[in-house]
Amino acid sequence: METLMHTDALARFGYALSDATRTQILLRLRHAPSYPADLAEAIGVSRQVLSNHLACLRGCGLVVAVPEGRRSRYDLADPRIGHALDDLIGLVLAVDPACCPDADAHACC
Repeated sequence: METLMHTDALARFGYALSDATRTQILLRLRHAPSYPADLAEAIGVSRQVLSNHLACLRGCGLVVAVPEGRRSRYDLADPRIGHALDDLIGLVLAVDPACCPDADAHACC
């Protein structure tokens, strides 16, 4: 039985993955917690851009900030998020080029 809680969680997860920067953050955090400056450098975005995306991911309930003195370390809010990402990475999709002619397009049909 699906509940509103399940659909809301899936919608938040989908929204987070709809942006390449947020996806990269989640993929990096699935291996280990990290600091914003390190994430920004690894992903190749400014600290401000990264901060905005981390705020979004926190708001969606996908990451948590763990205070460490004057800094905060970020981690996935639940280890199952990392498992879900691993499962999604393993998917093989049969894409219909007529439906999605632009491989970079995020919206199809």
